[in-house]
Formats: sequence, structure tokens, C-alpha cells
Amino acid sequence: MSHSHNSPLPRKSLQSYLYAFWKFSRPHTIIGTSLSVLGLYLVAIALSRTEFSYIQLVSLLGAWIACLCGNVYIVGLNQLEDVDIDKINKPHLPLASGEFSRTQGQLIVIITGILALVVAWLTGPFLFGMVALSLAIGTAYSLPPIRLKQFPFWAALCIFSVRGTIVNLGLFLHFSWVLQKSQLIPLTVWILTIFILVFTFAIAIFKDIPDLEGDRLYNITTFTIQLGPQAVFNLALWVLTVCYLAMILVGAIHLASVNSAFLVITHLLVLCWMWTQSLGVDLQDKTAIAQFYQFIWKLFFLEYLIFPAACLLA
Repeated sequence: MSHSHNSPLPRKSLQSYLYAFWKFSRPHTIIGTSLSVLGLYLVAIALSRTEFSYIQLVSLLGAWIACLCGNVYIVGLNQLEDVDIDKINKPHLPLASGEFSRTQGQLIVIITGILALVVAWLTGPFLFGMVALSLAIGTAYSLPPIRLKQFPFWAALCIFSVRGTIVNLGLFLHFSWVLQKSQLIPLTVWILTIFILVFTFAIAIFKDIPDLEGDRLYNITTFTIQLGPQAVFNLALWVLTVCYLAMILVGAIHLASVNSAFLVITHLLVLCWMWTQSLGVDLQDKTAIAQFYQFIWKLFFLEYLIFPAACLLA
């Protein structure tokens, strides 16, 4: 009987630990990574017109696990190096709030880094190359003495080179290799890659607007500190506008491998939605800025559903 009375306590402890781990993994990046894996898989299937098989499922799961582990390694390492800054900018994060000790954080980062490389190596050569390169850039981004995040140009380049180019091309080559198709990257994949590349640049510069206070205190130079929040907000907005107008143009020229009408209509609707949302943002309100930043991530997620759907409907 006493055992049954005590049993809820470990469950509560486990639940709180898992919630802290969820925050540590930065959920918006986890969702983005998951959708990029699924999206590139669907694009590869649509372009190859291949039937589903068990080997594809194993390959998809392997890619997803390796990318998730790599994701946790990169964001976790960043938090380990930014505890003091996060106490100002992001006090809810587990290391900044004290939910995780530094040792726990280090352990998670080491385990997920090793797992990412091992799973990728077992799943395929292109996946291993993509994960290893992403982890190397993620390490250079956060870890002294290199710590590229100190320099606005190199910080932005790290973020959009990994999410924009390396992940998209690496995943497509991996799935093409599994499907035993040509290792040439088709125009359709280049279009998605360039869209995500430019889109991620907007995310990279926008992410520093809500972090202005802590970055200034710890001498982290960002575009927001150099140009001011309003200028960076406007720049990010127009960069995203160019992305959507370019995709609408791609739909208008009737690319054979995508459904033109679907591509044009969906991107036009999302563009209007983005501008409507942007009009209500008060740059003096840190919460409003953070909410719009999360909204931009939702648009990023959406692209990995819209573009593969356009390919499947072609």
C-alpha cells in the first residue's frame, strides 16, 4: 500500500524532467527539423515516382532520429555557452532557470552529439556527411575560441547555411541514394533550397530583436544592435516578401514538377497573412516581438508542407 501512495512522485519528477528537456531542445527548432526531414522525403518520392517500401521507412526514421539528435546537440551547446546571457534574454530555459545543472546539460549534449553521428553513419553516407558538417558548424557557432555568434555576418551565415543549404541538399541526396536514383539535384530542389536559404536569413537576423538587452550587456554584436530593431524588423519582412514573390513567380512560369496553381495561390495567401500579422507588432513590447518571431517559424514549418504538396499534386 505504501508503495502505491509513493508512486506518483517519481512520475511527477519524470514529467518535470521531460518538460525541461523539451524546453532545452527548443521546440520550434525540433518541429522545423522534423518537417524538413519529412518534406524532403516527400519531394524525393514525388520526383522519383517511387512506391513506398520498408527500406524507405527505416531510412526516414534514421534520418529523423539523427537530425533530431544533431538539433539537440547544437541548441544545447549554445545554451551551455550562453547561461548568463539567457538569464536575461531567456530566463525560462532549463540551464538559465536552474532546472538543469551544467553537468546535466553537458551530458545531454555529449550523448545527442554521439548519437547523431552514429545513427547517421549507420543510415547512409550522405546523411552522415550532412550531420557531421552541421555539427561542426554548430560547434563553431557557439564554442570559444571561434564562437562565430559574436559576429553578425558569420552568425547569420552559420544559421542559414545549415538550415538552408546543408540540410535540404543533404537530405535530398540521402533519400535519392536510398531510392537508388540519380545523385543530380533537380531544379525543383534547388528552388526549395534557395527559398529556405533566404527565409532562414530572415529568421537569423530577426531572432536577435527580442535578445537586444542581454546581447548588448555581454558585447554580442548583432544586426539589431548595429541597425536598430525597426530597421531589422523591416529588413526581415521584405526578405520574406521577396521569398514569397519569387515562389509565386516560379508557379507562374509553370514548372513541370510542381502544381502551378496550388503554388501561386498558397504563397499569395501566406504573403497576405504575414503582412496582416506584421501590422500589429509593437517593437517596444518584447512579448509581441517574440510572438511574431514564433509566427515566422510557423511560416517556415508551413513551407515544408506546401512545397512537397505542390510536388505531389503535379
